[in-house]
Amino acid sequence: MVRGDRVDSIEYARRVNAAADLLAVEVSVAEAARVPAARFGVSVRQAHRYAEQAVAQGRVAVPEALVVFTVKLPGSLAERVREHARGSEATVSSVVARAMADYLRNDAAGRRPGP
Repeated sequence: MVRGDRVDSIEYARRVNAAADLLAVEVSVAEAARVPAARFGVSVRQAHRYAEQAVAQGRVAVPEALVVFTVKLPGSLAERVREHARGSEATVSSVVARAMADYLRNDAAGRRPGP
């Protein structure tokens, strides 16, 4: 979760939301920094940044954890996916995730793609 001095997006959201929860019960920004600092083992200065972010945008969505999901594709299809990812400045994972989500949404709506 924590890599070096940086945290991943899930942990970041948890920290901002902890500050937002305190601010929601009318705790001062300073207090909304001190409590998460102790809870998450970060400096008060860093926790103050989370509190400021909570003031600016409120609670943030906690992203779903990513898992490895291995599939086998024909080589030509895999290359097309890679080319599309490069051309759209996206990751292969994000291209495949978007394509699968679209496919499943269309399938659930009864709109099956052609062969």
